[in-house]
Amino acid sequence: MKAFLLGLILGLLTIPLIVFFHFRYGHPPVAVADQAYQLEKQLVSVPLHARIDKEMPRNSPIEPSATNLESGAHIYRQQCASCHGLYGLPSAFAAHMYPQAPQLWAPHEGGVVGVSDDPPGETYWKVANGIRFSGMPAYDKILNPTQIWQVSLLLANADKPLPPGTLDLLKQPLDLDPAALRPQTSILPNQTMTDQQMKAMPPAIPPDSK
Repeated sequence: MKAFLLGLILGLLTIPLIVFFHFRYGHPPVAVADQAYQLEKQLVSVPLHARIDKEMPRNSPIEPSATNLESGAHIYRQQCASCHGLYGLPSAFAAHMYPQAPQLWAPHEGGVVGVSDDPPGETYWKVANGIRFSGMPAYDKILNPTQIWQVSLLLANADKPLPPGTLDLLKQPLDLDPAALRPQTSILPNQTMTDQQMKAMPPAIPPDSK
């Protein structure tokens, strides 16, 4: 019995040493092309989806109007398209990221376009909070809640007919002169907004409405 207990204790002490030497001197998957650990995806996705289901907003405070969708397209081009692609124009390096950045204007399993099968509130949570170890940043300090909702509603409607102006924005490559696509209410660095531009901007939603 003593020998069994001694062996059990030694075995339990050996496990953390093996883990330490593996991460210190072994070859854990740290490069994008490395093979992932078994069940790595499941270990990350299960708590992520549980957190999102608990915290995501259930109702959007704005409607997917033509104005909001077009505003969302402008924001998407500036903040999202380099990783997540445009309509018919996938990102050049998304496939070389780990995990791969999903192409939000391309159909995937079952013919679903991007994340159009996800509730807008789920996309809102991901955009606002980001996702650790994925390259997805948090935008809650970069975009205001209205802007995040505009992008979220745009992506929720990716499988539906979009207003012509919105679709035109999503089809233009990113190397196009941005001045040709800049909305009238946008401002340049070191430039202040006029009263007219301030009135044209969509209202920000109070933080407690997230």
